[in-house]
Amino acid sequence: MAIAVAGPEEIGQMHLQDCPGWFYLLREYDMLYRHGSSGGSRLIRSHRKRVRDRLSHVIDANPAILPRAPQEKPVTAHLPRALDLGERGAVAGMARALSRVAPLLTWEYGYEKVPKALARKYAYCEILGPRGPVFCDGLILGFVLFAPKTTYPQHSHREIEESYVSVAGAWSENDAAVHAPGSLILNRPDQEHRITTDDLAPCLLAYAWTGPETRLHAPGMKLSATRKARIAQGI
Repeated sequence: MAIAVAGPEEIGQMHLQDCPGWFYLLREYDMLYRHGSSGGSRLIRSHRKRVRDRLSHVIDANPAILPRAPQEKPVTAHLPRALDLGERGAVAGMARALSRVAPLLTWEYGYEKVPKALARKYAYCEILGPRGPVFCDGLILGFVLFAPKTTYPQHSHREIEESYVSVAGAWSENDAAVHAPGSLILNRPDQEHRITTDDLAPCLLAYAWTGPETRLHAPGMKLSATRKARIAQGI
């Protein structure tokens, strides 16, 4: 699969290797997906390889950095604590690398309409992908931050395969297990999932999305209907 990246001659003057903060953060991603365990899962092993192969292509291409205006959300008040916890955990290098670029991050919701309670407890930032700051067509990397006692409602991603690696905080998906820093979970395309976080600490997850380029450019993020609404609609 060909992955389009912005070449040095195409836009701007700053490129990935001119920006150590972004460069070393992507190197931490590479180490996560290159050296972490697949737990014996063929699907996870294949996903990890797709992510690291596409990421290696981007790093080698040295794409232009597309600056975005830094943007905070209410939940980013919890970011310093999440980074403190992350620097004590299994993926301390990732937490430290993220702290170096923290003032440059563009935090957003990704939904046209966000429930008021969730708007204070959740946000994400894209590091690499169609929206930059490191441009790529065929892969999205970023971070999701949750406040303590958060329930991220049931949702899915059409045609997009998603993995989370826990950087800080404990969390559960679909009430099936508790995931600690360093753990990875894979959500296959269109797989419904719901996230809950610990009562006492924020949760910071690194994520990777792979899928068709057209879908990565316009993921159309939507929360699933509530159980009550589904019953009313006969779903």
